[in-house]
Amino acid sequence: MSAQLSDYFYDLPRELIAQRPVEQRADSRMMVLRRDTQTIEHRQFRELKTLLQPGDLLVLNDTRVLPARRFSNDGAIEFLFLQRLGPRRWKCLVKPGRKMRLGATATIDNATVQVEKITSDGERIVASNEDVDLYSGGSMPLPPYMGRESDAEDATRYQTVFAQAPGALAAPTAGLHFTPEILSEIPHAFVTLHVGTGTFLPVRSENIAEHQMHAEHFSISPRAAARINDARRIAAVGTTVVRVLESAERDNGKLIAQTGSTNIFIYPPYRFQAVDLLLTNFHLPRSTLLMLVSAFAGREFLLRAYEEAIRERYRFYSYGDCMLIL
Repeated sequence: MSAQLSDYFYDLPRELIAQRPVEQRADSRMMVLRRDTQTIEHRQFRELKTLLQPGDLLVLNDTRVLPARRFSNDGAIEFLFLQRLGPRRWKCLVKPGRKMRLGATATIDNATVQVEKITSDGERIVASNEDVDLYSGGSMPLPPYMGRESDAEDATRYQTVFAQAPGALAAPTAGLHFTPEILSEIPHAFVTLHVGTGTFLPVRSENIAEHQMHAEHFSISPRAAARINDARRIAAVGTTVVRVLESAERDNGKLIAQTGSTNIFIYPPYRFQAVDLLLTNFHLPRSTLLMLVSAFAGREFLLRAYEEAIRERYRFYSYGDCMLIL
């Protein structure tokens, strides 16, 4: 095990960061890691069903990404609206912050927003002079490493085909590969975790155990809990599903329907209680997501797989290829 931040670094050529999705969702490559034999295979995502066994259940996150990114009419201020707090009041992130200090105003469409409060995390609580939906007309909050504005293609492709519950600020990217046809052929259930900005906050302490995750809201329906309890093995689709299932309450070992929040931070040598298989995308160096997957696959094995993925020119990050860990 390692609790040192520097042990979760790898060097990625920038050209391997996927800027756009593949033309067809299911055309992604899929690296398969077998933990029992410490071997790596190169497959296609379309082969997922053939790698599962009878009794396996896919669990997916059906959160829906909010079109939370807006700009002031003059283009000077970028807003990321995190949450609607009530009539005419919103929590948001702004850039540049120096232009939106306490009492500062900006105009978005026909509404004027004014900064009422600045939180200890640098978030702004703003009040609007009109009760309008600031998500209307917004765009997808693409990750900063893409280095481009979102467009009409992102409005559909940075969203899973099964997205239902609005509330996320980032897509559960392992789910982006699925089509309705592929999903219909594999037993599955949905949970919801609204991915927030805290998931992607950089780890700044060299001792990773000192890092604090922000809480994110989740829910598990009675139907989903029953299906999960009846499954022989659970295949989590994405790190968000892992965080839900590993932190959810149980009664005599059985998952119960619930709503709640989790700030669970999973890193080696965490012992998994609920998840047997993991489908995930490739993650940024030194990120909490990479640490979670390192706990599941083993850090050295995972980083060896990342080295091979770079040699084999896999596509990385949100719009990139995926990895199945058996």
